Amino acid sequence: MQPLSILYLVLSYFLVLIVFSYLSGKKSDSGNDTFFKANKQSPWYLVAFGMIGASLSGVTFISVPGKVEAAQFAYFQIVLGYILGYFIIGVILLPLYYKLQLTSIYTYLEERFGAYSYKTGAWFFIVSRTVGSNLRLLLVADVLQTLVFDSLGIPYWISVTAIIFLIWVYTQKSGIKTIIWTDTLQTLFMLISVVICIVVVSQDLGLNINTLTSYVTESDFSKTFFLDDVSSPKYFWKQFFSGAFIAIVMTGLDQDMMQKNLTCKTLKDAQKNMFWFTIVLTFVNFLFLVLGLLFTEYALKNGVDAHKDQLFAVLANGYLGTIVAFSFILGLIAAAFSSADSALTSLTTSFSIDILNIEKRYAAAKQVTVRKQIHILFVVVSILVILGFKYGFNDASIIDKVLKFAGFTYGPLLGLYAFGLFTQWQVKDKLVPIVALSSVIISLLLNAYGKVWFHYTFGFEILMVNGFLTFLGLILIRRK
Repeated sequence: MQPLSILYLVLSYFLVLIVFSYLSGKKSDSGNDTFFKANKQSPWYLVAFGMIGASLSGVTFISVPGKVEAAQFAYFQIVLGYILGYFIIGVILLPLYYKLQLTSIYTYLEERFGAYSYKTGAWFFIVSRTVGSNLRLLLVADVLQTLVFDSLGIPYWISVTAIIFLIWVYTQKSGIKTIIWTDTLQTLFMLISVVICIVVVSQDLGLNINTLTSYVTESDFSKTFFLDDVSSPKYFWKQFFSGAFIAIVMTGLDQDMMQKNLTCKTLKDAQKNMFWFTIVLTFVNFLFLVLGLLFTEYALKNGVDAHKDQLFAVLANGYLGTIVAFSFILGLIAAAFSSADSALTSLTTSFSIDILNIEKRYAAAKQVTVRKQIHILFVVVSILVILGFKYGFNDASIIDKVLKFAGFTYGPLLGLYAFGLFTQWQVKDKLVPIVALSSVIISLLLNAYGKVWFHYTFGFEILMVNGFLTFLGLILIRRK
């Protein structure tokens, strides 16, 4: 596709979202009850379907297929762990959140431990989601810059600013209520894109619906379970339990994902949402791995020198024709923006309620004004974070960076919630920030020097280690 064609597609896509936003918020006010909770009137099936796009993001869209060449289907071991994690969310965390009638899930920490614990949890979420969501968006911004904006002479900082500004445009009035509807639309676009890409590349490889299954199962790249080397980052049980805990912290302890669940009318609806979301998400992740296998086989067969995060983009825009190129761009922006828009909304929610306490400090009219200012603040922060990582770091596979970063930032949340739910002890609240930061520092040291000290390489299980260290630290500062 030509750069101008891609630009028109992106702008048309945003226009559709803006129209969708207008229609979904037409009968709503711009108050905080709508922005934060969608008036608790969201249909559970829309929440479930929309959460798929928010969970996957542009990172999954590009990085998961690109990982197949080096790691086969090892990522699916993590996905299987997600199932256990989502089950725990449905039966333990959701009932707790609905019982306490929370808007921000971190309010639980204040009721259980105190103000310092509450602020600690909120700040760890804000830092983690700010970095994580913008790393995901950075990947997509890079692709669009290469395909479109470089050839048009538009600098990177301008293209990034424009993208985030357009996200602000369709989220600034109704917040989470708009997100529920736009994420549903974006998830649909993304899934259609993946299916089209699988069909086209299968045909190019001479496959049909009858031979595709055997081709995938017989390929060397479809190996899924790794049970031989305990020290390997791909070892099954390490990946499985890492997946379970990643799901718990990045969904169940994440304001972004839980804010959508809490817009359902009842707990029963929220649990139905989580059940169906788990089934569909597992299948969709498998589709991405199948797509990665087909792309890898196609690249090897045709001598295409493209690997990791570059594989999908190179094949889609140079080898597989206009239909795949169109599907790639559409699916990529759908996956990226469904994650970025909900992150912007949840960060605004958490900072407003958890850090500034606007519901207690301001009158209703002033609350709306402050919330709008915070929303703009996070637009600026997002731009600065993306530019900072763009020019300060470089990595071939961003999904590993995102999941590893989550292990350091969500670990204290895991420890805090586990301690709160499974013990009756109280803690010295003022010491909780010290415990949380100490756990992160120790985890960073273990990750950096584990191979030297213990002849062991930490993978995503560093999340569990971090959570355990926080839990242990809370025991040491418990009140006697």
